[in-house]
Amino acid sequence: MFNRLTLIIFLCFTPNLTAGEKTIEYLGDALAVMIPASAYVSTFYMDDHDGQIQFYKSIATSTATTFALKYTVKRERPDGSNDRSFPSAHTMFAFQSATFIHQRYGFTYAIAAYLGATFVGYSRIEADKHYLSDVLAGAAIGSLSSWFFTDRYKSISLQPMAKEGAYGVILAYRW
Repeated sequence: MFNRLTLIIFLCFTPNLTAGEKTIEYLGDALAVMIPASAYVSTFYMDDHDGQIQFYKSIATSTATTFALKYTVKRERPDGSNDRSFPSAHTMFAFQSATFIHQRYGFTYAIAAYLGATFVGYSRIEADKHYLSDVLAGAAIGSLSSWFFTDRYKSISLQPMAKEGAYGVILAYRW
């Protein structure tokens, strides 16, 4: 599910791959959008309303934390463009979403997202936008918020039933 969706979104959002030295930065930018989009769209694909709420809580918390730190720490970027280097928001968004997929749907679905999130962090350092500590802090903030707010998706439900002298078990499976 995730791999097909990621490929579709990747093809739609990927910039011109002949951009030369900016290619790594552009791919990192694209993945920083695609991974959260894929995680969020997966909640619709799975008809997972609880997952949507958990995604909202996780991304809101990690975004508020990241931008509060950016505007209080005021660390200058390696390229000198501004003083909003710490922590990396691109990396936070990518790892928040990769960890959400892992926590909600399992590690198998999250492998591609974790690889993409790692590339996002690498691309931010390579583009001279962040230091390693900025990227590690962004990854930690994003991952921790998803670990805290996200529960495992349950596709099978087992409930006891008792009605008018009849007893049994109701087994429900989400398709």
